[in-house]
Amino acid sequence: MVDRYSAYKAMAQVKLGNIVLAFCWAHVRRDFVKVGKGWPQHKEWALIWLQLIRALYHHNRLRLAARTADAAGTAEAELRQVATAMQARAAAELAEPGLATPRRRVLTSLQEHWEGLTRFLDDPRIPMDNNASERQARGPALGRKNDYGSGALWSGRLAAMLFSLFATLGMAGLNVRSWLTEYLNRCAEDGGQIPSDVATFLPWNMSPERRGALALDPERDDSS
Repeated sequence: MVDRYSAYKAMAQVKLGNIVLAFCWAHVRRDFVKVGKGWPQHKEWALIWLQLIRALYHHNRLRLAARTADAAGTAEAELRQVATAMQARAAAELAEPGLATPRRRVLTSLQEHWEGLTRFLDDPRIPMDNNASERQARGPALGRKNDYGSGALWSGRLAAMLFSLFATLGMAGLNVRSWLTEYLNRCAEDGGQIPSDVATFLPWNMSPERRGALALDPERDDSS
């Protein structure tokens, strides 16, 4: 799940088919917002497309939330109907000889990325946008500017390792501070060495009781 940065498309793994790109609808939506705000004469046109994108999100949410096969089937049909209508509308507008440049640029990009934008139709596990991953990357991105200390290669690698560790603990519902306190105390008890039973600190190896003891406090988030 990526934005439309050209470097992703140029990757050898992508060209060989080992990595499949799914593009982000939030970035596409920004294209239409930009046109609507930058060219007042195209505002109504942009709003129509924004409503179509909104409908796409709506029916996909209904599909994901469906509790019965009938409900899922209905949502699936409506979702594909909106997608088909969008594709047909884009093709029809691009065929207009006098189409304004701002509209043509946005619709050309939409058409060029259509296959990657609609992968979620056939695989509901694929999100429609990469907002969640970008929110997860916000901490490291801000830290790059605010924390410093990563001028050396070893410190950059350490930071990357810790960000991965903290994300894993967060996904497991564990309090990062509590986990670190227990881990570092064990290191101190072992003479400043990695604990011999380090595997027991992995969330999936913990007993329910231990995970409960290290879990996040629902009334207070001390994970940061």
